Amino acid sequence: MTNRTSLPLTLAAGALRSPFKRPGRGGPGPGGSRPGGPGPAAPGRRLVAADVRIDPARLGAYARVCGFPDRGPAPGPVPLPYPHVLAFPLTMRLMAARDFPLPLLGLVHTWIEVVQHRPLHPYERLDLTVAVTGTAPHRRGTEATVTTEARVAGEPVWESRSGYLARHRPPAPAVRPAAPDHPARETPVRETPAPDHPAGPRARAEWRLDAGLGRRYGAVSGDRNPIHLYPLTARLFGYPRPVAHGMWTFARCLAEQNPAPHHVRVRAGFRAPVLLPARLTYAAGGDVFQLRDGDRVHLTGTVTSAARP
Repeated sequence: MTNRTSLPLTLAAGALRSPFKRPGRGGPGPGGSRPGGPGPAAPGRRLVAADVRIDPARLGAYARVCGFPDRGPAPGPVPLPYPHVLAFPLTMRLMAARDFPLPLLGLVHTWIEVVQHRPLHPYERLDLTVAVTGTAPHRRGTEATVTTEARVAGEPVWESRSGYLARHRPPAPAVRPAAPDHPARETPVRETPAPDHPAGPRARAEWRLDAGLGRRYGAVSGDRNPIHLYPLTARLFGYPRPVAHGMWTFARCLAEQNPAPHHVRVRAGFRAPVLLPARLTYAAGGDVFQLRDGDRVHLTGTVTSAARP
């Protein structure tokens, strides 16, 4: 289905519904799950936007904010994370819906995996599909997995999976009935998939992030979550200062990494919030990259081949 409700109205509706969504609390979960469980998120639910055009001016503004080359009217390849930005309104509509089991307010983007099969160009028209593939227990609450796919003339060219965490006190782990000769085992709790590098890659660049970065990225991406904008609005959600968008840190690292645009898989975990202003170190080595502040790692990721054998 396609929904053309304006993004501000969508976000307002999601905010109003958030207090009534209580993952991990008592009562039957969505879709008939066990009491207190997260349950499936609207099985089969998806949103589609057909024939999506890329606005060259907005694309150029995004490139400048994230550190990608601004090619102007030249038909160069689209930055690898940009389809995520194009699909952002669909993602928000899905998460703001009544049947999405987690509250939109306070959701934390915990990880992302992107596969690009070939370069995308600004003149191409995309068909975008966003879907919730399920929810799962997380050690800090409940996490939903959201998938996005971009097609050009029916050809899959770009896809992603993302994890979004609703923080709450997890219920006690379910215990499976013990087999006669085996001890009971707890149901495993899902961990956020985030690649790491024990030794840490070598520092490549130092970046200074000013206090207005969240407002600039919000303007080019549409993500104007209050935690990213001003100290006052960030404090409403428990942060002393504005927090940089995780997708900005991801995009800025890829602008520096400059992976090959064909058959590439990029995976990243958002480990800790970046409070603005900030001074960060970009580090990379082999297929691993990191964003850190001293010994504290904010993002860690890998770039690998997605070519089919």
